Amino acid sequence: MRDSLEAGAKEIMNEFKTVNILFCGTGGQGVLSAAEICGWAALFDGYHVKKSEVHGMAQRGGSVESHLRFGTKVYSPLIPKGEADYLVSFHPDEQARLKSFLKPAGQDLLPYLILSETQVEDKKFVNSFILGGLSKYLPIKEESWIKALALVFAGKKTDENIKVFKAGRKSP
Repeated sequence: MRDSLEAGAKEIMNEFKTVNILFCGTGGQGVLSAAEICGWAALFDGYHVKKSEVHGMAQRGGSVESHLRFGTKVYSPLIPKGEADYLVSFHPDEQARLKSFLKPAGQDLLPYLILSETQVEDKKFVNSFILGGLSKYLPIKEESWIKALALVFAGKKTDENIKVFKAGRKSP
């Protein structure tokens, strides 16, 4: 099954040339870290990457979003409304607010947030679980994801984050 997912992801790259991912949530949920990890993973696989961040007024609890685009050549970091291939939300209210960015055939990863409630014991690792789910859809090798997780979480429970990422990757 993994081979068919990766083959499908490679077809997406051929069809769209640029993959658009919108990460969203509230301050303190790891939105920016998740986007950073995804960006590094794509970079390690040889893609051109652009990323932009929007912080809310409050450091904790305010709206946070990060636009991430990668492909053969990316010119702008911002995803136009209605053009996101993936919407990765860490908070249901933010998902509802930004759903208009998702293209009609785009993938909403809210089910991974819901699944994380029963699959992830320590809520500090929810973003790693959701990234594991996202990784199934993207043409990025697992070893590039692991390398990116190790880079961003260096010394900060790296092994636990990788373990939860792999659980998200294996989830339905």
